[in-house]
Amino acid sequence: MKAGEYVIDTRDGRVGQVMGHEGPCVQLRPPGGGREWDCPPDAMRPAPPGEVLRARVRALNRDARLP
Repeated sequence: MKAGEYVIDTRDGRVGQVMGHEGPCVQLRPPGGGREWDCPPDAMRPAPPGEVLRARVRALNRDARLP
């Protein structure tokens, strides 16, 4: 996967944007921003556009509720 692409971490179903590679793992970041996490390349699959859109809407809704 290339930097900027969206994938699904098949271990827990989270959608993440590929930020880079560190050793054997790929760093992913949630679509609305936030803390990166490491994911092994064999635990990723391309995210369909609908999944990316849902993740972005969830992030926007979450941010709108913050004081």
